[in-house]
Amino acid sequence: MSEQPYGYRRRELVEPDWRRLPGFAGATAQEWADPQWQRVNCVKNLRQLRGVYGDLLSESFYADVERDQQERATMSLLLPPQMLNTMVPGEVPTTEGMLADPVRRYMLPVFTDRATDWPSHPHSSRDSLHEAEMWAVEGLTHRYPTKVLAELLPTCPQYCGHCTRMDLVGNSTPQVTKHKFELKPVSRLDAMIDYLRRTPGVRDVVVSGGDVGNMPFKNLESFVARLLEIDTVRDIRLATKALMGLPQHWLADDVVEGMGRLATTARSQGVSLAIHTHVNAAQSVTPAVARASRAMLDAGVRDVRNQGVLLRGVNTTTEQLLDLCFALQDEAGILPYYFYLCDMIPNAEHWRIPVSRAQELQHSIMGYLPGFATPRIVCDVPYVGKRWVHQLEEYDRERGISYWTKNYRTGIEMTDPDALSRRYEYYDPIQSLPESGQAWWREHAGTEVESAMVRANGAARASQQAAAALVGS
Repeated sequence: MSEQPYGYRRRELVEPDWRRLPGFAGATAQEWADPQWQRVNCVKNLRQLRGVYGDLLSESFYADVERDQQERATMSLLLPPQMLNTMVPGEVPTTEGMLADPVRRYMLPVFTDRATDWPSHPHSSRDSLHEAEMWAVEGLTHRYPTKVLAELLPTCPQYCGHCTRMDLVGNSTPQVTKHKFELKPVSRLDAMIDYLRRTPGVRDVVVSGGDVGNMPFKNLESFVARLLEIDTVRDIRLATKALMGLPQHWLADDVVEGMGRLATTARSQGVSLAIHTHVNAAQSVTPAVARASRAMLDAGVRDVRNQGVLLRGVNTTTEQLLDLCFALQDEAGILPYYFYLCDMIPNAEHWRIPVSRAQELQHSIMGYLPGFATPRIVCDVPYVGKRWVHQLEEYDRERGISYWTKNYRTGIEMTDPDALSRRYEYYDPIQSLPESGQAWWREHAGTEVESAMVRANGAARASQQAAAALVGS
């Protein structure tokens, strides 16, 4: 009898032994469980990285990291001990093991990971989803008719190399001088609340940043409590990769108790309060992550859901993706919700996969997971939003250009007559194209980008005019 393409077996979660890493060899279990100890012992630079691994890794590896930080990285280093401990989890790390490790590949990039021919797509941009253009007030993106994204802060407990908000989040790097919020935090949050009170068409608020795990919990609780006072807000989603990268934060007594208060209020008012996290590899799901998820569910949040990103070398095979989904669903009570195509930020081409591969992955995972736990694979199309990868209108596979339409106007497009008829482009990584397609890009890249900029500027002007009219009203 033929075997199934994927063989399911339940895998018990294991917390890797942090004492195998020289820099953490003396850490006690009590220290490891302390969120403050985790924050204090984060790796933020090459010296601290050497302090963790010492002679386990070669000088060439450290040089590779350093060169990447100087020449390619859009995010500075920030790695909690918990995150580092999930790299090469089953053995003492070696240079070869680290280079091959999926978590390392996106959390600790090295220069030799990056694509050499097209490190950036010609259409890549700092704010690839144009979120700042869609701010109703500073930090509040109103892209969908009934949903907004509230960026409360520009920092995280850990920095992912592929961060889609690299334009704003984290420290500046030699490649990217980060933008800064202009308003003071209190004024910015007040403006968000005021806008939501004046905009009853918004029922769903994603509270993000950055990462809400980096916000003093009393401040987060205060903001969410104010959201709960707005009768038209029916869904609140707290976005935090720290549930995986720093689960100790979400296990802290004050956080668990505070989430219990918020969940009780939400439930009494018929509001759905959920947590969205970001896990990309099965080995990241450890017992500590499972305990943090269960603690939030026990506190009364409706769901803990995962929004991963498809990254080459991390999770773009059927086995990698299903292993991750089953670890989340079976062992941690985390719902596999979405997997996004990696956005077109600079220097990300070595991570990105074409839409066609995403379609293949969606097909290959169907039928294994329960329907409610089968993630949708989506493309976040610039100026459009999330689209299931099979929803494209047209697809030029030779040149790697897919065309998409939208079925709604955002809050800043109410005066744009072409918003619903315009076709919007998304671009596959050029390395994935046939030679004829790559040759086309070598010949036309400059002209194509110039034409796209004209189209984008026209859309931006329409958006800005609509936003000005909105503010004036």
